[in-house]
Amino acid sequence: MNNSATTIQQVRPLLPVRLFNGFGALLEKARIRSTPIIAADLIGTAKRRCGLDDFGEGELFEALSRLLDSCRDEARLNLIGKIALKVDVLQALCARLKMERDRQLHPNISRQEIRKPLFIVGLPRSGTSVLHRLLAADPEHRAPLMWEVRSPSPPNRVREKRRIQQAAQSSNFFNWIVPTFRYVHAIGPEVPQECVSLMTPTFLSDQFDAMYYVPSYRAWFFQQDLRPAYEFHRRFLQHLQFRRAARRRWILKAPTHMSAMPALLSVYPDALFVQTHRTPLDSMASVSSLMTILRSAFSDAVDPVTLCREAIDYWSDAIGKFLPERDRLADNRICDIKYDEIRCDPISAAGRIYEYFGWSLSREAEQRMRSLVAIQADRLSANHRYDLSQFGFTAAEVLHAFAPYCQRFGFWHSARAQQKQPARSIA
Repeated sequence: MNNSATTIQQVRPLLPVRLFNGFGALLEKARIRSTPIIAADLIGTAKRRCGLDDFGEGELFEALSRLLDSCRDEARLNLIGKIALKVDVLQALCARLKMERDRQLHPNISRQEIRKPLFIVGLPRSGTSVLHRLLAADPEHRAPLMWEVRSPSPPNRVREKRRIQQAAQSSNFFNWIVPTFRYVHAIGPEVPQECVSLMTPTFLSDQFDAMYYVPSYRAWFFQQDLRPAYEFHRRFLQHLQFRRAARRRWILKAPTHMSAMPALLSVYPDALFVQTHRTPLDSMASVSSLMTILRSAFSDAVDPVTLCREAIDYWSDAIGKFLPERDRLADNRICDIKYDEIRCDPISAAGRIYEYFGWSLSREAEQRMRSLVAIQADRLSANHRYDLSQFGFTAAEVLHAFAPYCQRFGFWHSARAQQKQPARSIA
């Protein structure tokens, strides 16, 4: 990569991808439009494909309809985006149908106990993914892996290698469509998955907002009671736990949990938390860069300025909701870790979490963590480069939005000093 440019300035699809999407654009101009994607049609297709018709507890039609309507009217999807949306929705619907069948065939799935799961939260791009992978490396821990979230059924080792291969093919295809994304976020069949993916079959998940520009769905989603989505989240964990019966501590991660703590705690009343901390100046620039690159896979009309405005509004609101909720938790239920700790000495950062919660860090677990850090070190040359100014916002505007957070966690003075610094280059 050219080290003089930011990462999003180097986002350019490969020629076959451009030609394919260009063909779709020509069809649109010729008014040869593709058939609209309608919730009832996809639900019917999923039922026929699986030979099943029971989606289990919880409504899904309204959420799916609002998502599809917003994608049609607002997302400005290219041809690949339209195909990806249909494929992903059908996959989620089929997964839900098969999971409900599995629960009926295997009653012990519903008897799985999820005890004291650990949720890693914090502003996006603040080290949550690195920490998630480190803690998941412990044999005593368990994290949802990409392949098993993508193909949770059957709830045993039947066709396991095939399911992993299919997930690998999906990852490789995405990396081919958007080669730059690999510099920003690691994906792969056996990489721990952000657990908002467990809510995808409810269609109450901000995963869709990350992938597509869907403001009307986004506004509706923020007004919903998310307890049904977290109840399905728990059902999904039970499903995965049944496949590997050993009772291990679940290590889960998603920054968006900060905006839904009442719903989360209603389902997981004994949950533990780690909150990572990073100056919002870097966090907002980095997440805006990531989402610009991600959305560019599905639309040729991504607006980085609009995207950054959404990010600042959403995450300042999320952190504002979270701080009073965390104050209601006992001190021994939430551990704070700074991004610089994770970046400079990840093993020590992980060790401090073990010490805080009174866990035992085995020699095997530490060795696995060190091996993972060594693998990550090999990727340091592939830097993710970003600059807040290219998203149309000043440091002062970001600091104002996050002022209570910066003041509480000691970022105010360091963040103001950073206003005069050039663009950051963060591995």
